Amino acid sequence: MQGCCAVSADPRQGSTGSAHCPRCGTRGRRVASATVRSILKPDFRPAVRDDVGYRFCASPRCDVLYFTAAGWSAPKVDATVRVGLKETIDPVPLCYCLGFARADVRAEVATTGACTIPARITAEVKAGRCACEVKNPSGTCCLGDVRKAVTEALGDVRGATAVTSGEAGASGQSV
Repeated sequence: MQGCCAVSADPRQGSTGSAHCPRCGTRGRRVASATVRSILKPDFRPAVRDDVGYRFCASPRCDVLYFTAAGWSAPKVDATVRVGLKETIDPVPLCYCLGFARADVRAEVATTGACTIPARITAEVKAGRCACEVKNPSGTCCLGDVRKAVTEALGDVRGATAVTSGEAGASGQSV
């Protein structure tokens, strides 16, 4: 008997006809078969077909990574990379082409008060040195996730500074 998250031999098997994740109900974002083939472990790649509409489950709490309207699904444990959107413990990948992680963003913001990573990625994209459609499990550009991580890191630093300043003012001493 197969487990509920096992990859079936044929992605066209079943016929639920839904664009929603069979596990959590989140509407899946379309991804190319090349993305699915690139991300899944080698044992599962032969089952990936070009004539099937694959979807990516973007719910952070769901263990399903890819699924089809026909009922096929692949859990994140069958991926060859950590799926940043579905991870909470570092290293949390942000940019799969250049290898930047959430910790890199946090470190740069903590050290300098700013972050050059989005600009560095943009320069590489302009130079034609990215392959997000195959390297990123979501099949999309990472810049949105990177910018969100920068905003969060900047907020964390500003929040910590405000707390430290508030504590210093209240006690009359610097912390």
